[in-house]
Amino acid sequence: METVTVSKKYQIVIPEKLRKQSGIKPGDKMVAIAKHGIIQYIPIRPIKDTEGFILGLDTKNLRDESDRN
Repeated sequence: METVTVSKKYQIVIPEKLRKQSGIKPGDKMVAIAKHGIIQYIPIRPIKDTEGFILGLDTKNLRDESDRN
């Protein structure tokens, strides 16, 4: 578990260990979700980068071609 401090500008630094584990790089976009007092930041990844993420999952016809970026 890593501890961070909120600055006067309400900013935090993501610890290096977590950045490396998550593959977060400068300029990456993230989604912020708050639920039950817990904030989660989820990196936004292109759908192509998630290929093979869940072994055995068939993504064929999951979305219309027009929905894909």
